[in-house]
Amino acid sequence: MPSRRHLFSLQFAYALRESVLREPYTRQRFGQDALAGLTVGIIAIPLAMALAIASGVAPQYGLYTAIIAGFLIALAGGSRYSVSGSTAAFVVILYPIAQSWGLGGLLVATMMCGVILVGMALLRLGRLIQYIPESVVLGFTAGIAVVIVTLQLKDLFGLPIGVMPEHFIDKLQVLAEQAGAVHLPSVAVAALTLAVMPLWPRLRSPVPAYLPAVLLASVDALLLAGAGQPV
Repeated sequence: MPSRRHLFSLQFAYALRESVLREPYTRQRFGQDALAGLTVGIIAIPLAMALAIASGVAPQYGLYTAIIAGFLIALAGGSRYSVSGSTAAFVVILYPIAQSWGLGGLLVATMMCGVILVGMALLRLGRLIQYIPESVVLGFTAGIAVVIVTLQLKDLFGLPIGVMPEHFIDKLQVLAEQAGAVHLPSVAVAALTLAVMPLWPRLRSPVPAYLPAVLLASVDALLLAGAGQPV
């Protein structure tokens, strides 16, 4: 079991120095890191773009965030066991900010959150999470899931909706109004992806299911586009 000091430290770049400088970095470790980086990259790139779109901004901003934030966290992180990446839970918070205040307001809110998080780390306030009731966490998570699913229905069915409304009931109303404009090629790509996720583990392959799901969905989209059915 790792010690408490190895789990978390406020020293700058502690995790990087522990994993590279204070221990021998072997070829085997490099191979494992390269495979992990390739696996995460295949998923993180489309995920970052999708979450940027769901947050109400252009997809390239998701790439900027994934690259810059990932680099900074790996460089300055204090834990070797933390996982960083795009978080779907924040879509619910970021979308109304982007709609009301635009990209500039979203960037300001992001910087303010970063300052608050650094301040909480310096004051060791992370342990306060244990005082939040489990029912509150479950309710928050379930609510986020419902909102995210609602946001994804537009892309799943290929509905011609430019900007989704800010409020949940308004979203449902717009989706109902466009229900007759379902785009079948988009539904085909989504159905293939959803089918691969539960079926792939039955092959007992060491490759995670989301990798073939992304690759097969991409090939499907290219074939449909080549057949004159843009997705």
